[in-house]
Amino acid sequence: MKDFLDKIKQINSIENAIKVLEESIPLSPKINEALDFSIKAHSSQFRKSGEPYVVHPILVAAITANFSKDESMVIAALLHDVIEDTAYTVEYIIECFGNDIAHIVEGLTKITEIRDNEITVKDERLIKTALTFRKMLIASTDDVRVLVVKLFDRTHNMLTLDALSNLKQKRISEETLLVYAPIAHRLGMSFIKNTLEDLSFYYLYPEEYNKIDSYIITHQAKIQDTFDNFVEIINKLVNPNNEKNIKIFSRIKHYYSIYLKTQRKGISIDEVLDLFAIRIITDDSLDCYNILGKIHTNYKPLIARFKDYIAIAKDNGYQTIHTTVFYNTKIFEIQIRTKDMHHVAEYGVAAHWKYKNGNTKSSANLDWLHTLEVNNENIKEFYDDTKQNLFSEEIIVYSPKGNIFTLPRESTAYDFAYLIHTDIGNNAIDCYINTIRKPLLTQLRSGDIISINIGKYEIARCSWFDMVKTTKAKKSIKLICQNRIKIIDKLIGKNIINTIFSNYKQNILDSVVVNKLEKITSTLDHLKNTKKNILNTIKKEDGLLARFKLFNTKFKEQKFDNIILYSNFTISNVSFDHCCHPKQGDDIIAFKEKKDIIIHHKMCENAFSIMKNNKEMIFIKWSDDKYYTYKMVLSLQNKKGELAKLLNHLSVNDALILSIDFRRDESTHIQYCTLDMQIKNPSIEQVKKIVSKKAKVVECYSSIDAYK
Repeated sequence: MKDFLDKIKQINSIENAIKVLEESIPLSPKINEALDFSIKAHSSQFRKSGEPYVVHPILVAAITANFSKDESMVIAALLHDVIEDTAYTVEYIIECFGNDIAHIVEGLTKITEIRDNEITVKDERLIKTALTFRKMLIASTDDVRVLVVKLFDRTHNMLTLDALSNLKQKRISEETLLVYAPIAHRLGMSFIKNTLEDLSFYYLYPEEYNKIDSYIITHQAKIQDTFDNFVEIINKLVNPNNEKNIKIFSRIKHYYSIYLKTQRKGISIDEVLDLFAIRIITDDSLDCYNILGKIHTNYKPLIARFKDYIAIAKDNGYQTIHTTVFYNTKIFEIQIRTKDMHHVAEYGVAAHWKYKNGNTKSSANLDWLHTLEVNNENIKEFYDDTKQNLFSEEIIVYSPKGNIFTLPRESTAYDFAYLIHTDIGNNAIDCYINTIRKPLLTQLRSGDIISINIGKYEIARCSWFDMVKTTKAKKSIKLICQNRIKIIDKLIGKNIINTIFSNYKQNILDSVVVNKLEKITSTLDHLKNTKKNILNTIKKEDGLLARFKLFNTKFKEQKFDNIILYSNFTISNVSFDHCCHPKQGDDIIAFKEKKDIIIHHKMCENAFSIMKNNKEMIFIKWSDDKYYTYKMVLSLQNKKGELAKLLNHLSVNDALILSIDFRRDESTHIQYCTLDMQIKNPSIEQVKKIVSKKAKVVECYSSIDAYK
């Protein structure tokens, strides 16, 4: 397939493009009609390189035909730019080629480049990426063929990117890496995913690409010799009679995956142990296990890296046995699969149309495509949710009855509870993992058997939002907490008003109607207006007697350190309850206990129980002398005293350390720590400058209230 794409890249004439299309699929009368129509429709158009524009759709059709023998997809590829770039309409396409082809072409037309005038926020690159995601997924929810053809369209665009300016090359490559490659991965189209990643890598990080390329070229003979030797040994082991039904191929990992490994582990390419891989293809599943047994009997495997995706296929339909073995001081990754599995692994969802009968034993699970909230108006939120579905590696876990569930790596038992059902998650108390009682936030591992214990009532664990992994769990927590906040705001408003008028009458709101109680907790002016309206109502109804009883309702502002209280009562002491530990900037509430004030986090479960019992409350807020919370990952030199120097530097700059996780590795000159801190500076860039004087800032982001 790589040779085919290399050939495609060199073609720039209509004649040669048609020739390669003919080599890919027999030109039926219908395909010929579409080909002639496409040439006519684009006759006056040319690409940046100067070649006739129609060469592009013809070659996209050729790539499509190599992956799929579905005639409708090939014709749609030929026509994919007609509606957008010519005067022809979708109605004309329906009339000439039918509804099925027109449906795909119209879907492809909807996936247009995002124009600058659509961008209304600061982070243009993020929003462009998110909007592209959204348009692609909306256009393909009814018919995944739209996504498949669009991926082939982008593949040819990436092959011919050298005709564009450097700026456009980088912009298109970035979008390809962030949008198209992950979608190809989710659809199981590994060859297209790897191709798009390597092409993007070439334009985005040319120096890093060339380093890897130079290394591979320089060491090619040695690498090939190592490969050939190992392949020969494995061939003698698993196929001593040279049967034709077993084929063995060797390969080097694609460049972008090598780059990612060097970045993740902080190593050079020389230190990438599993640079080499071989693939064994046979006829049926039983042969795969027989071959695996022979390999493990003769070579020591790395058990932690053994994965059986034949028994339990990935959601994208991928089935293969992965194992890694030691040989001659090196480690080799070995993949074992059947021919059918190989087609699914390479072509993914397109394998369904690879053969005319569409007969494949495994195909991608597209449920994720239909569950995305494509109507979500929050573009960034939609993008974040979609990324979760596209990028995450997976683990396989089980229910006590043996049902199989797939979750993203690092998922918790709480994620599992929400995967089963929203009500199970909302009412979950704790869990059993492999028959041992565990907290709900315990991270799961492949093979775990989980059961969830539930209670009678929903529990709003709002501070757990960032601790769960799945989109469903996050959305469910957010929803239950939004509902809880509405209830809490009304309770707080009610208790504050009743407290203000407690010397006049217990539960004043039993006799006075007040609108928008929920605004009282956050808006001081609304509280003052509400109090004023109640006073006027009472004075009108009770006259002079009321005036005498209401003499002490005037608010006083009382300040305690960084806390400000507004009340008609004198307060002597303020303290924070130990149960919820609110930090500077969190939403807080205040309960009145005679002349003392007890402060809780607004979302504290204990506070919720107290306020439901009509406990007296007063209005509270932080002073404007505000701290901002930041989370950071820092790298330090592995030298004595470096951490102490950093902490002293932060102290001098009036930073408050909330938590620090420091891990020292004796084998490397670099050490890492994660740091949560507060500082009176709202600028993340300025904070990074302060910290970078004593440490390298790997990651830094502003943190909001965990309960939100």
